[in-house]
Amino acid sequence: MTFQDIFKSSFLENLSSISMLDMIIALVLAFLMGLFIFFIYKKSYSGVMYSASFGVTLIALSLITTLLIMTVVSNVVLSLGMVGALSIVRFRTAIKEPLDIAFLFWAIAVGIVLAAGLLPLAVFGSIFIGLVLLGFSKSKTVDSPYILVVHCESSEIEEQVRVFIKSQVKRLNLKSKSVDKGCVELNYEVRLKEDDSAFVNELEAVAGVSRVVLVSYNGDYMG
Repeated sequence: MTFQDIFKSSFLENLSSISMLDMIIALVLAFLMGLFIFFIYKKSYSGVMYSASFGVTLIALSLITTLLIMTVVSNVVLSLGMVGALSIVRFRTAIKEPLDIAFLFWAIAVGIVLAAGLLPLAVFGSIFIGLVLLGFSKSKTVDSPYILVVHCESSEIEEQVRVFIKSQVKRLNLKSKSVDKGCVELNYEVRLKEDDSAFVNELEAVAGVSRVVLVSYNGDYMG
């Protein structure tokens, strides 16, 4: 009995269903496209905390998707089993930035298109998408919101603080207010004038104000 006789389920035939050159080209292009998506993500990121691991995940997604789709194309029977196996996978990681979802789908789409053999579509389509995302990220159409947290001693100081802040910013909205004995905590959403935050130092020097904190507002407010 030879080694080939052991595998009667056409296992050895499947090894040559995709040429080595095609695999190398697809994986190398998937890696390069993943790097390009990573670069666009890094340049267009506008959130509070940048995650380098998410960028590496985009590269890995491009490569993994390319491998999966090449498997599906080469073997229909195996693809059905793979669909069943992947159907039980559950992802629990929360996506905080809405734009991150677009990058995830972009990385997956690149892997699918490359494995399907549509190389020009993957390359030129990714370049076009990258230019669009860069263009929108660089064009600042609205002012960046900030959350201003102020601790003051009384309601009289609170009114004085509100009037002062209103004179220093473009827009002022009260998000929450909590009152404790001898302390009033105010949370304002503000839009700065030309990103000038010097007024925070002046506000902290006001009599009756014990603490002032200014943080970037990414949309996930917790009062």
